[in-house]
This record gives sequence, C-alpha cells and structure tokens, in this order.
Amino acid sequence: MRQRAAVVYAALAAGCLNTGSAVRPAFATAGAVHIAPPASAPFRAPLPSLAPGATIPAARRAAYLADRPKTILELQQFRESTELARGEFPGGRAAASLIDLNPGIGAWYLLRVARSDGSSASFHLESPGGARLRLDVSRPSGLVIEDSLCELWPEGSTALLDEARESHLAYAPLCGGRLYLRNPVEGHRSRKEQVVELLRDNVWRGEEMTSMVKDLFFRDAYRATSTLMAAVSKRVAEPASAPLEPRVSAAARDRALVPKDLELAVEGADDGSMAVGRWYPAAGNPGMFVTTLRPDVVAPEIAVAQKGRVSALDPLESEALAYLVAFDLSRFDLGFEVGTDHPRVGWSDMVLPTVRDDALAGPDGIENVAPLVRTGMLVPGETARVAATFTGGFKRAHGAFKVSNLATSDHGTHYGFVENGVVMSKLQPGLATVLVFQDGTVDLRTWSRADEAELPRIRHARQNGVPILEPSADGNGTVPGERVRQWGAGNWSGSADKSLRTVRGGLCLQEKEGKPFLLYGYFSSATPSAMARVFQACECRYAMLLDMNALEHTYMAAYHREGDTLVTQHLIDGMDAVDGSKDGELLPRFVSVADNRDFFYLLRRAPR
Repeated sequence: MRQRAAVVYAALAAGCLNTGSAVRPAFATAGAVHIAPPASAPFRAPLPSLAPGATIPAARRAAYLADRPKTILELQQFRESTELARGEFPGGRAAASLIDLNPGIGAWYLLRVARSDGSSASFHLESPGGARLRLDVSRPSGLVIEDSLCELWPEGSTALLDEARESHLAYAPLCGGRLYLRNPVEGHRSRKEQVVELLRDNVWRGEEMTSMVKDLFFRDAYRATSTLMAAVSKRVAEPASAPLEPRVSAAARDRALVPKDLELAVEGADDGSMAVGRWYPAAGNPGMFVTTLRPDVVAPEIAVAQKGRVSALDPLESEALAYLVAFDLSRFDLGFEVGTDHPRVGWSDMVLPTVRDDALAGPDGIENVAPLVRTGMLVPGETARVAATFTGGFKRAHGAFKVSNLATSDHGTHYGFVENGVVMSKLQPGLATVLVFQDGTVDLRTWSRADEAELPRIRHARQNGVPILEPSADGNGTVPGERVRQWGAGNWSGSADKSLRTVRGGLCLQEKEGKPFLLYGYFSSATPSAMARVFQACECRYAMLLDMNALEHTYMAAYHREGDTLVTQHLIDGMDAVDGSKDGELLPRFVSVADNRDFFYLLRRAPR
C-alpha cells in the first residue's frame, strides 16, 4: 500500500505542479473577458408561485415519492405540459410538446419535437430573465415568448434547432438571443482532479489511496498564519454599510494581521495589514467586504459559551488564518449552477449496503438528468453582472452518511440540490441547506419535511452536511450544531485517523439592522470547531460547510469591470490554477469556461 500511495502522490503532485497549461474551454455565446455594461433588468421577472400542492395530481405526487426507477421529469411534480397535435403543422405531420419544468420559476423548459420522418428530438431551453414560453395552436411553427412568435420549426423542419445543437456552444442563442439552447459540453477539471477521479472510479480501494495521500502530503498544505502586529496607530472607521464587526478579544482589538496570499484587493489596507475585527471594502465591488481572523483572537466569552459543543482547538488551527468575504444581499442576487459532472445523482460511496437498493440507479431512482443538460457555467446574459463565484459542496461520492440516524434513513440521506426550480436530487430533512427563493430571498436553514411546502417557489437549493451554527433551542441566539464534534455523524470528512484539520470553505448568514449579509469563509487550516468559533464571532445566525481539501474545492473569485473588460481577482493567490486560458488570456472558471463542479454566483442588482 505504501508503494501504491507513493505512485498516487507522484501523479497528484504532477497535476498540482503543471497548472499553467491551457484547456479547451466550452465558451458561452457572449464572452466574459470583454463584456457589455450591466443590464438594467432585475435578476428574474416576478412570476406567480403555485399554491403549494394545489395543482399537483395525486398520481404525479405519488410518482415523485415512489421508490422505483424513474426519469428526471418525474421528479418535477409542478411541471406543466402543452402539446401541438399531429396534423397541425402547415407542411408536415410533426408534433411538438413543451414542458415548463416549474411554472413558479419559469426558467427551464423541455421542448420535444416529433419530425415528419418519424424521428424525434428533445431540446433543453433556458429563458433568460424569466420570459414565459408557450405553444400556441394558432401559430404552430414555433414558440411564443411572452407575446412574440419565435419560429423554430417552420414547415415542420427542426433545422434551426439542429444547427444550434451542432454549434456545441454551452448556450446556443435562439430567437435573437431571447432564448438559449443548453448543449452538453465537457467540463474543465485540474489534472489532480483527473487523477483522483480515475482512481475513485476505476481502481479498487482508490478512495482509500487518495485519502492516504491527502493525509500524508496535503494536510496543512495551505495553512497560513500571521503574528499579531503592534497596535495600529489610528483605527479608521469602517463604512456604515459594512456588516456587523466580528467580536474579538480586547487584547487583539487594536492590533493587526497580515493576510498572507490574499489576492482580492481591498480599500484602506495600504500597508498590507488588516486591523483585527474590521471589515474592508473590496476594491471595485460596492457591497462586498473583506476581513481576516484567527480563532484565537475571537472574544473569550464566545469560547466559553461554546464549551461542550465544540472540540478544543490545537495551536496550529488556533493561529491559522480565516478569510471572510461578506456580500450585502440588498445589492446582489445569489444563484447556483451544477457542474457538467458533479454532483452526480447516483449512489454515494458512503451509504450502507442495508439502505442501498440496487434496483435503483440512485436514491431518487434516476441515473442522470438526461434529457436535461448540465453546462457548468453562467448563462451569457448573466456574465455582464457577475460579481463573484465560489465552489459549491461535496461530490456525490461523499455526499451521504455512513453512520448515525441519517445513515439509516432516506437511503443514507444524500445531499440534495435544485437549479432553476428543477429538482435534480431531493432535499432531505436534517441537512444544512442554502435556499434561494423566486423573489431573490436567501436563507440558510436545516431542511425539514414541513419545508416541502415551499418547493414550488424555490429557485435554487444546495445541501451539504449538517449545520456548523444553528439557532439555539430557546430561540435566543445561535449555538454550534450538535454534530460539530462528531466526525462520522457530521460527515465532516478529513484524514483516515479522524483528524479534521484541513483547508475548508463555508457559508454563513448574518443580519445587521434587518439587512442580510452572506459571508463566504475560506479557512486555511481548520476543523468544524474552529469554523464555528469564527462564524459565531461574526454574529452569524446559521453556518454550514461547503467543500474542502484543496484550492480548487475552496475557490472563490470576484469580478469588476474596467471599461469593457472583466477583471478577475481570486480570494487566494494560486486559485487561478484551475482557470482556463486562451492565447495567453485568463478565462475565469465558471464564467468563461464550463467546469465539472457545482458553484454559487452573485450578480449585481440594478440600482433602485
């Protein structure tokens, strides 16, 4: 095993060191390196939500709940379908059907066209801005977008749709760009990811081998620290629009830290240091703020209150830097996109044999999301307003439970996810969940069965493990989640000897005078206990883990315009290794290049 591990490490190291090679990116129709000014339209046009359960036929609801093989369409219990019957086309015998996958959201549609020669095809359409699509029997040569006809199959021919598919663009424009056809593309991945996936998918005990390599060679590989500098001569007041100040010890209050490897430019930190407990505006990004903390500078009363709910912090993680980026959600819209490959929808490697049903391709009865298409990048119309992106959660391989009550219920409690109102994996009770509603509201909470009533108006959702912070039982404040100290029950991942300290990404929600702030945290070397300490110091009302173990899994980048050029700044130096390039020009991951991993994105709202 030791010899095999050395071979694996050599392969991984080669992947890490050879990071400058260009990739063959899948480009959107509108480039993200040179962009148009931000659109004045809102994120999505408001749409009426379905009354929960009001229009769902009992048979459809039963199909959604049933443990049996099914299609991705059967997971869409709110779908609405319209059809044009055969004989209604002026030059042929073709028929068409249009499925609105979630009328409460109005973003994704599946068009099926049966051609006059007897063949048929399905097309996954995306309506940017939420313009409603419909079939009109009085105008059977195409779709009606709002009140405007878009002829997609004149005389029964699908040549226009076939041409868009053959373009191999992730988003092929139709109807003058009012509509996009989503096409399958290959998602970019680093060489290290390629080696790891090869081992996990094709080599016996491959997962064990990759875990050994992580433990032996990559533990603390990204750890950053800084000594507390001498007292700051003059503490400059932070903007009134900034989030709540982190609660730090009196001894650290007027001192400073040097945020090693921070690439994201901030205002007011000209000497390269940052005052402890102060938020700095991100340069060129109004409504975005940055700070850095060490767990050991957190106010001591927080550590006392957490006693018994978190593990003791060792000296290495106590002094490891955490980098936090806050987004004023009154100025941004949050979105979510699955990758071209991950998270998958089949069975996790974690589930117990007793809860796995081999008659099913996965816990929800589906093997993949076909005929829907996963693109792994932003839709072109959104790149003009993109402010930030960051990697999502665990891959499906690790996204379920092996121990605890969550391991023996709901097929192992796989982490669920929803994109544009389309359920790709059911949301499971007991899991920490990011929710984006149809009206743009963002919430972080532990999903419950009662929350199912809100599914019709959920635009995006992503689950990842159990909470790091959650509301206290008495409703008076926040406490660390009850499984923060439990390696298996929390499914925190980590090394083979249950050492949980590694680079981690996390998310929390804070409110200041009724205004919500979303905080992304990059922890250079931390356990869930250290994350709980820092997030609680930031006055977060809920916090959760995202991904971990490498820069590509904790990737975060911010964007701003200089003229018509999109400038990319990564949170941490070295994160650009997983971006693409063409002719020497950087192509940011998720924005200009399709990626194999899921991600979140923030779009600037138009001034009100």
